[in-house]
Amino acid sequence: MIGYFFALLPLYILVYLPLRHMFFGSPEDLSNQNVVTYNSSLIASDEPLSCPAHSYNTFILSHEPLIIYIEGFLSAAESKHLLEISEDKFEPSTVTSGTEEDVSIRKDIRLSEVAMLDRDDVVRCIEHRARDFQGWRPNLHIERLRTQRYGTGGYYTHHYDWSGGSGRTQNRVSTFNVYVLGDCEGGGTQFPRISMPETGRGRWCEFLECKDDEEGEEGEEKMGVTFRPITGNAIFWENLGPDGNGYEETWHAGLPVLSGTKVGLNIWSWGPARRK
Repeated sequence: MIGYFFALLPLYILVYLPLRHMFFGSPEDLSNQNVVTYNSSLIASDEPLSCPAHSYNTFILSHEPLIIYIEGFLSAAESKHLLEISEDKFEPSTVTSGTEEDVSIRKDIRLSEVAMLDRDDVVRCIEHRARDFQGWRPNLHIERLRTQRYGTGGYYTHHYDWSGGSGRTQNRVSTFNVYVLGDCEGGGTQFPRISMPETGRGRWCEFLECKDDEEGEEGEEKMGVTFRPITGNAIFWENLGPDGNGYEETWHAGLPVLSGTKVGLNIWSWGPARRK
């Protein structure tokens, strides 16, 4: 029996191991295949995790681009936890033109504070929820979660979450804009190129700013929606169309907070920038 083992050993070393590495990668590759693949701020969040049951309600505002409002995306306990772990991490928010070297504080564009979150079990369960919402797509990765705090006067001017730069192999394919805290006046999230829903207006006015005096003439489509910052709720939208190009309709802004405090949670998903 021992002789048989030693006879097979050369085949294992010289044949099986090289073929295994060729087709499946090394054991180290296998253990890390769901960790960072694009850069140090992206994670796959496929690791085993036991998360408590959680339910929410969804409302489709637009089909193209796909925009879904999520009522109850966060539980009250999760919102409280995110505020607690963010408190000592807030720093002034920055803007960039697309390169790591060109990062600056521009209060004329963005006036808020940002906190990069540690990936404890609560944060990882929120990552799982975001991936589950999108069907656990194999090429989709979640960017490190971060909270944004806006005090009185805080805002973010109109912008896209996707990048229009050429030559990019990855892009932000989707966005969750989550309201961790909506204890404020003003501070809505505005999409000026999205039309108001034609049906169910009464229900939508719980989430959107609806003003009768701003309605268009009969038969005229009213453009522009502003979501109210409601604690625990979220907006999900796809940034890229089927051709991989960014949707112009996702041009959006965080309107100025008139009083109080707004804290948002950004969940950005990355994937291929072009779909052949």
